[in-house]
Amino acid sequence: MALTRRRFLQGLAAGSAAALIGPGLLVRTAQAAVSAEGSWKMAGSHWGAFKALVKGGVVTEVKPFELDQHPTDMLNGIKGLIYNPSRIRYPMVRLDWLKNRHRSDTTQRGDNRFVRVTWDEALDLFYQELERVQTEHGPWALYPGATGWRQTGQLHTCGNHMQRAVGMHGNFVDKVGDYSTGAGQVIMPYVLGSTEVYDQGTSWPLILEHTKTLILWANDPYKNLQVGWNCETHQAYGYLAELKEKIAAGGIRVICIDPVRSKTQQYLGCEHLYIHPQTDVAFMLAIAHTLYSEGLHDETFLNTYTLGFEPFIDYVLGKTEDQVEKTPEWAAALCGIEAEDIREFARLLAADRTQLIFGWAIQRQQHGEQPYWAGAVVAAMLGQIGLPGGGISYAHHYSSIGVPATNASAPGAFPRNPDTGKAPKHDNNDYRGASRIIPVARWIDCLLNPGGKIQYNGSEVTFPDIRMCIFSGCNPWHHHQDHNRMKQAFRKLETVVTIDYSWNATCRFSDLVLPACTQFERNDIDIYGSYAKRGLLAMHKLVDPLFHSRSDFDIFTDLCRRFGRHEEYTQGKDERQWLEQLYNDCKAANEGSYAMPSFEEFWEAGYVDFGDGENWVRHAAFREDPEVNAVGTPSGFIEITSRKIGNYGYDDCKAHPVWMEKAERSHGGPGSDKYPLWLQSVHPDQRLHSQMCESDEYRATYAVQGREPVFLSPADAAARGIADGDLVRVYNDRGQLLAGARVSDRFPSGVIRIHEGAWYGPVDASIGALDTYGDPNTLTLDVGTSKLAQATSANTCLVEIEKFSGEAPAVTAFGGPEIVEVG
Repeated sequence: MALTRRRFLQGLAAGSAAALIGPGLLVRTAQAAVSAEGSWKMAGSHWGAFKALVKGGVVTEVKPFELDQHPTDMLNGIKGLIYNPSRIRYPMVRLDWLKNRHRSDTTQRGDNRFVRVTWDEALDLFYQELERVQTEHGPWALYPGATGWRQTGQLHTCGNHMQRAVGMHGNFVDKVGDYSTGAGQVIMPYVLGSTEVYDQGTSWPLILEHTKTLILWANDPYKNLQVGWNCETHQAYGYLAELKEKIAAGGIRVICIDPVRSKTQQYLGCEHLYIHPQTDVAFMLAIAHTLYSEGLHDETFLNTYTLGFEPFIDYVLGKTEDQVEKTPEWAAALCGIEAEDIREFARLLAADRTQLIFGWAIQRQQHGEQPYWAGAVVAAMLGQIGLPGGGISYAHHYSSIGVPATNASAPGAFPRNPDTGKAPKHDNNDYRGASRIIPVARWIDCLLNPGGKIQYNGSEVTFPDIRMCIFSGCNPWHHHQDHNRMKQAFRKLETVVTIDYSWNATCRFSDLVLPACTQFERNDIDIYGSYAKRGLLAMHKLVDPLFHSRSDFDIFTDLCRRFGRHEEYTQGKDERQWLEQLYNDCKAANEGSYAMPSFEEFWEAGYVDFGDGENWVRHAAFREDPEVNAVGTPSGFIEITSRKIGNYGYDDCKAHPVWMEKAERSHGGPGSDKYPLWLQSVHPDQRLHSQMCESDEYRATYAVQGREPVFLSPADAAARGIADGDLVRVYNDRGQLLAGARVSDRFPSGVIRIHEGAWYGPVDASIGALDTYGDPNTLTLDVGTSKLAQATSANTCLVEIEKFSGEAPAVTAFGGPEIVEVG
């Protein structure tokens, strides 16, 4: 890229200038920007970059960054994140735990009664519990392993701060995997050689140029691209707009395969192919049957680039295992798509250049490994993997994957691990036969069954007897399934410590709660565009930390001070010095490719632009030379049949993709006679998981009678006497919740939706209590996808719904705790 294409946006300087940005960080020269009218400051978020007008120390207005041509409406919730009644104002301790510590009555956990303490008292309690657990038990009893979407920014990334500080004190149980892509990230390295779910995909311009048929399979990019892991650029929306125009002109055929008419399908005006929930694998097997029986498969590609096609196709033809031929007629009875339509669909895929793009929701179900694996097999049979505009992707809905990326180096982060060669204070590595790493979605199983054993990815995991959990910027009460089961598990814990900025359910079920500030109350830097790497963003502190909140950096520095490791923790650097180091390391890494200004110039301007990226084709190098550029599977080739997985001998994940019935499935499947409605709990449209649910004014734009919406079909609503706007009870044997009905013809009969991330607010702390706001994880199934991945099966879930009668309880999900005075 020529230097002339790189620009440094000095014009932002006046907009971001202020008299002082944080104690000792950088004194401004552009004093004129501060006046009675306030000052505009640059900041970033998962929802995009923006400028905030600050008057009298208060954020009064937010507007999108000039480079963001497709800003999300969620920026309107930013002020509500900073100023909301759920903010944690002071360090707080659960009443009975303060009285009795680890011998407290844990049935009271969740009753929301807390005592205010000072920061010194809170950190002393935190440190004393770490000491007790490490000395009385050992590393097997401590779990600070759960991490989540955290606030943006490379310095103040909260999971790193937590695990670095706790790791300097002693060893602990950690996790592997995540909830978003748990099944996919385990199965795909066996099949295509990488996790795929977090890998860059073929660039959108190449898809727009070369693809003739685009399949969005359980994929809703128009909804999900509003947010990104780092500060989101929203560049992908420009390509979706081009795609919309090309569809209208007849230049490309786009089909959304989904039980519901997605936001993307509505925006693009493209075709919709309905499929019964959780039956995608049956559909794919019938596609494979048609491709093979009609000679539409690419034998040359299969022979050159893949291994294990014969055992798979023998299964499809009914020659092995269950002796059932996977014909379109067989699949039609399961998936609700007519047999001849299945054949026509298979022929369409093979007729020209076809790009398959999968979402993440279909791998968050029982046997969630199978649809991803079967999708890769279909793509291999088409023979277009590695071609521009062909093949398969599992991530074009995430963080603008597919936007042409620069080759710029991104800044590093505050180190997660303790410094090399320095042992922790308690250097105990005896886990007493238990595993030191557990699959993240099985941690509640671990709490309920210490000493129990499970199979995971070819190994055996022995559950440790965890006594203490620590969570920082992570909300597992909105990650995990089956909240009543979680309540039982939490009653077995002796101590729970949470560091966060708002009183979510995780805080309410904790013993010690420490108030972190928001990302808008400290300084940081972030890459602009997680995968596109469009630029580097200065995240200026907008206001001072509210109430008694502090940054994670300050909190964990003071924790480490209690055992004499604070200098090691900070490496002797304050916030300003860390920001300079992260920036200058990035500047040095980009030397010769991108001319970055000094840190002071960057901070004054607020942004460095790396320019436009270059097009790229996923798997192209492998296609060009599969021996030199082998994929990361055991064989180096695409593995349609995996000998390694077959040798594990799992009954729920065999050597090649197979159809397996679910524990619960609608439309005639198991359990549908009692609970006929499939509950889809996908990523929300107007928040990031649970982030922004506490933004009161913004939540009011979509809530129904103050509750989370539940979307259902007109037929299902009429059959139950439910009208749009009614308050309803959704329930099954696992739990019950209140929600507000939204009747929509985008949803077919038998399918309802509640967006995950809705804050959990039970009427009380008892098992089975009614959730007053509408968290779908009150109802979801908590079983592993299989012995291979042990991931979440949230979308294997059946429920019933009824109009609520009587006086509705108040919503308890928001606001602070009941503050109790103690003598």
